[in-house]
Amino acid sequence: MGTDASAEAGHGQGHSSDGTTANGLGSSLEPTLRETSGGRLGPIEWFKAAWQRGGASTGFSTWDRGAGSGSGEAVPVLVKVPIGPVEHRWTVLLGSVEGKDYEGEAARSLPTPRVLAAGEQLGGYDLAWVVVERFAGKPLSREMSKADVLDLLETVARFHARASEAIKVTGHPAARDWSGLIERARDVAGAGTLADGTRWAGALKKAQKVVPQLHAQWEARSIDCWCHGDVHPGNAMRREAPGGAGDGCCVLIDLAETHPGHWVEDAVYLERQYWGRSELLHGVKPVSALARARKKLGLPCAEGYAELANIRRFLMACCVPAFLERDGADAVYTAAALDAVERLLPTVGKV
Repeated sequence: MGTDASAEAGHGQGHSSDGTTANGLGSSLEPTLRETSGGRLGPIEWFKAAWQRGGASTGFSTWDRGAGSGSGEAVPVLVKVPIGPVEHRWTVLLGSVEGKDYEGEAARSLPTPRVLAAGEQLGGYDLAWVVVERFAGKPLSREMSKADVLDLLETVARFHARASEAIKVTGHPAARDWSGLIERARDVAGAGTLADGTRWAGALKKAQKVVPQLHAQWEARSIDCWCHGDVHPGNAMRREAPGGAGDGCCVLIDLAETHPGHWVEDAVYLERQYWGRSELLHGVKPVSALARARKKLGLPCAEGYAELANIRRFLMACCVPAFLERDGADAVYTAAALDAVERLLPTVGKV
């Protein structure tokens, strides 16, 4: 696969308490967090997950829902501190529910984690934090069935709908330097360490002739949704059904890459994870499936999205050699990316 996070994404298993600096920060902030929560936050089990990067501390705890709800119930939660402004904004905006509505059908159907508490300061410092529900259901990345793939894409559509309802889509993401990235990819191809380096070099030389045109077409796309920006099964969990009766709805986590864009970006991002291993998608075409899911919710799917998806695929495939050092040399994925460049060049060059 292409770049992906751990299957667990911090909500399930697969973590370790390894005494890292990040966890040390969490431990030092724990008394303030618990005081800020009015005693509703229980002791925190800090951990560092294999997928985790950066300085955030993450931990498991419980939250006493008794105050104001009359339930006296302590629910399992995930604590994260500090988190960036984008993740904090969207986590709180999309997941906040009133205490009395926490177990209601609307709250249990949210496409993102329910938020029990959050803040932008701790102990007088600008440190954003959240306390969200912990998911007991299985992560989709364990073994996705066809139904799971479709469920994931339907959840992406629900995310698009809820985000757009919360805030009108505005702005434009920063343009990527596609020409510079492809030049770097050519350098890697010419260094003699890349499998099929000669084929890559030839394909990228031809690609460079059409990149300025494709870049312009991509930048002219309609900005019609808030994209999740990091759609893969490691960022999809299942909320437990009421009463623990099996799996509930699918939920997207890790909202740090949310940005204004065109909806095909999320579909192609997921598809790219399976370049060379498309059988794991069980015949589902992410772009077509997400289009159907969006139409079912009444979201726009203007004509021409298939051509936009091809442009996005082509540009991303061309850049794969440029990121081998960061992402690792997955031979199957890299070979599939080369095939995509060669297959799409005659098509996108005429768009």
